[in-house]
Amino acid sequence: MSQEIAVIGSPEFTTGFRLAGVRAFENVPDDRKDEELDGAVERTLEDEGVGIIVMHEEDLSHLSRGVRKRVEGSIEPVLVTLGASGAGGGGLRDQIKRAIGIDLMDEDD
Repeated sequence: MSQEIAVIGSPEFTTGFRLAGVRAFENVPDDRKDEELDGAVERTLEDEGVGIIVMHEEDLSHLSRGVRKRVEGSIEPVLVTLGASGAGGGGLRDQIKRAIGIDLMDEDD
């Protein structure tokens, strides 16, 4: 069974992913994140068709402690955050390594 990528965040954040073909998404307006983001993340975690969850790194601060701990420790689906530190080099590399179990960027032969 193939799994999908799901994106969670503001409509502005999810639109680009949707245009790129991502079909699983949860739109949570910026002014409703404190009230609605936990539910959106929990629904996505329970969806067996989702293998990767993409969120903006700053949105993690809107999650309750329990949901944040659950999503950050999840192996399947795995959380990938994008933002200030998550979009570049080491952060994304570590997330990919955690998701698939090997370091694709390792230069050792």
